[in-house]
Amino acid sequence: MKRLALLHQILRGVFLLFIAPGLTATALPATAASAQRAESQVSPVSPVSPLYRVVEDYLRTQTQGFPGKISVRITPPDARTRLAQCDAYEPFQPPGAAPWGKTTVGVRCLGPASWTLYVQVQVSIKARYLVAARPMAAGQVIGENDFVAREGDLGTLPASILMDGEQAIGKTVKIGIAAGQPLRSDQLITPWAVQQGQQVKTISRGAGFSVSSEGKALNNAQDGQVVQVRTPSGQTVSGIARPGGIVEIRY
Repeated sequence: MKRLALLHQILRGVFLLFIAPGLTATALPATAASAQRAESQVSPVSPVSPLYRVVEDYLRTQTQGFPGKISVRITPPDARTRLAQCDAYEPFQPPGAAPWGKTTVGVRCLGPASWTLYVQVQVSIKARYLVAARPMAAGQVIGENDFVAREGDLGTLPASILMDGEQAIGKTVKIGIAAGQPLRSDQLITPWAVQQGQQVKTISRGAGFSVSSEGKALNNAQDGQVVQVRTPSGQTVSGIARPGGIVEIRY
């Protein structure tokens, strides 16, 4: 028994002296590697993050039809924000948000992680727009000398701002406009292409034929709007109003 006890003590000493330190040494690097791998999968949001590029590319796509020079400034998220690694992003905007001015863009991670982050951005669009050259009273018909072009940031102006003179010439002022005030489409009234009671020319078109006639307009209509016309035979037809008292009827 004493020999067995002595042998057990010798074996235990050998284990503690030579084998156990080796096991501990190999376990430590594995633990450190796991911690390093976990750390690499969660990172802060920085200006070099792919998320910034996703937001900027999204906004440039949404505003590609706008005239002028477009610039995007992204407000950095909270410095404490940490996001898990993402390989596929889906940018979007909340309902009612415009892609210009001070706005918000959301980004969803589609995998391998699942998270959503909202980013505040300022989109500037440097372009020319129209302002009143002089005071204009309600009921005035706008001519080419009644406005001038000015350059500025469309992102700070209403969405209904006018940028082309053709959008203003011939329109009627709905409410008074002060000199220097930007011209907006909601301030103007498009003149009637056809007025109620007016004698109009109807042009009926179909496959391989075109017939002209006359009639009387039964309602006011702007260019492109639907107007009803009573023909000489008493029949009522509907067509599309065009400038010059013309009504197009398609079959």
